[in-house]
Amino acid sequence: MAGVYFYNGEWFDENPRILGPEDHAFWMSSSVFDGARSFQGMSPDLDLHCARLGRSALALGMTPTMEAGEVEELCKTAIKKLPKESELYIRPMYFARGGFIDPDPDSAEFVLAVYDTPMPDAEGFSAHFSPFRRPASDMAPTDAKASCLYPNSGRAVAHARSLGFDNAIMMDANNNIAEFATSNIWTVKDGVAFTPAPTGCFLAGITRARVMKLAAAAGIEVVEKFMSAEDIMSADEVFNSGNFGKIMPVTRVEDKEFQLGPVALKLRDMYMDFSKSSQIFK
Repeated sequence: MAGVYFYNGEWFDENPRILGPEDHAFWMSSSVFDGARSFQGMSPDLDLHCARLGRSALALGMTPTMEAGEVEELCKTAIKKLPKESELYIRPMYFARGGFIDPDPDSAEFVLAVYDTPMPDAEGFSAHFSPFRRPASDMAPTDAKASCLYPNSGRAVAHARSLGFDNAIMMDANNNIAEFATSNIWTVKDGVAFTPAPTGCFLAGITRARVMKLAAAAGIEVVEKFMSAEDIMSADEVFNSGNFGKIMPVTRVEDKEFQLGPVALKLRDMYMDFSKSSQIFK
């Protein structure tokens, strides 16, 4: 896997070994990250991902060591070190060295990983209603893209895959639909796009916000609402939005088949057109 990595002022061409058992992040999971993408030399909304990284660090009790613009420039430098045609995952991170239960805010360190990860195709995926729920904001640092939240997502995905599905649909503590285990969820009914209203239990993502803007430009009404499993099962279309695959249609939820819907495909095409404005290579 081709990639480049930046840590402590140096560039590496392989994964740097930077943690030990006494480091707070190793045993107390005091790490946050953000995920951006580069494909065909484009990196849409890279600036927003870099800005959110700093907010996540603060939410987890760490003091960021860099301004968002500095992180963005490092990401662009990393992208340019790899072939223009690469499909890359861009993952800037903060982690804490010191602390006992809570991290020492001033022990935060920055590391960047940028590496080959192919974009998934848009042929669709299947999903299962998970028995695992998203934690409420008073139970976990849900206002951060914190690494400690992802084992819960991981077990939801593993459970779904054990049943023959690709992903999991997770609910909150009040039985409202929250999101997929790895991305935000959308439905379409009678030409109107619906997505769960933010409740603080999940990140209302950067790609989600971009989809809202694209939908408005296309004259597609978007409604944020509390959603139930019935809203999913009675929809005309189901799709996701997220950094990893951007916009991907769902072809099956439980035993119900869905077609590749026109709204999801239109928004995906619009997203790819929008991405052309984010060309890294000159």
